[in-house]
Amino acid sequence: MKAVCPGSFDPVTMGHLDIFRRAADHFDEVIVLVTGNPNKHSGLFTIEERMELIRKATADVPSITVDWWGGLLVDYTNANNVNALVKGLRTALDYEYELPMAQMNRRLSGIDTLFLLTDNKYGYISSSLSKEVAKYGGDVRGMLPDVVVEAVQAKYRELEE
Repeated sequence: MKAVCPGSFDPVTMGHLDIFRRAADHFDEVIVLVTGNPNKHSGLFTIEERMELIRKATADVPSITVDWWGGLLVDYTNANNVNALVKGLRTALDYEYELPMAQMNRRLSGIDTLFLLTDNKYGYISSSLSKEVAKYGGDVRGMLPDVVVEAVQAKYRELEE
């Protein structure tokens, strides 16, 4: 069985990695799907950079692959014989946001969305909050994989020049 973990992942966090790895315990293949338009740069990292950081951070899990998509998620799942979507939930706010999308995806293609609760130690972490902390010189070790910490710090140094 094949699952997709979709998201912008700008950047990938320890919470994301926890969900990817736990999904890999339940599926033969987990595709981490970076969503967005590769021709429209938005965010700190390009889609290609995000994909490379995820590949490095998940290199020890052979059943995890990385791809990108710029259209309707259900079109990707249909074209790639995906059995389920997997999303992580940190809070009830995440559930409120994710529920209508899960219901729409089910209506459009019949695909189910499985929700995994985020491990308590990662519940406060978000990509946007991590970027803000790093932008102002705060320590994001433990919130982001080491390879991502280095990339975020380098990106902000580059932007300051």
